[in-house]
Amino acid sequence: MTSRQPEPCCASRRTVLRGAALAGAAGLGVTACGAGEAGTPSSTPTAPVELGAAGDVPVGGARLYREERVLVTRPKKDEYRAFSAVCTHAGCVVSKIEEGAAVCRCHGSKFDASTGKVLHGPASVPLPEVPVRVKGDRLVAGPES
Repeated sequence: MTSRQPEPCCASRRTVLRGAALAGAAGLGVTACGAGEAGTPSSTPTAPVELGAAGDVPVGGARLYREERVLVTRPKKDEYRAFSAVCTHAGCVVSKIEEGAAVCRCHGSKFDASTGKVLHGPASVPLPEVPVRVKGDRLVAGPES
C-alpha cells in the first residue's frame, strides 16, 4: 500500500524550469506561486467575506479560515483581530495554528497568530492585518461594503 503525500502548494523548481523551457519555445510566460503576481488573488479580502459564527473563535485563541485565506484571533471576549493567512514568503496559505503560531507548510515559516509577526523564516514580512467586525453574531472580514 502506498501512502499519499500532501500536495505542495507551489510548483517545484524542476517543474517551473521545465515549464519555462517549454513555454519559452512556445512564446508563453510562466510564473511560480507567490503573492502579488499578475493573475494571483489578493492576499487580503477586497470585499466583505462572512467567516462564520463569532463564537467559533475561542477567547485567547485563534481560528484559521483557509478557504477565505483569513486568520482570526480573539484576545478578549469582545475583541477580534484578523490577518491574511497568505504566507508573505511565497504566497502559500498557512496550513494550521499550532501553539499560538500560524504555520506555513510550504517552507516552514511561522507567524504569531495574535500579531501576525514573523516567528520563524524564511518569511521576513509579517502577515498583513485585515479589518474584521461582528455583524449580528457573524464575523465579517475585509473592507466595509
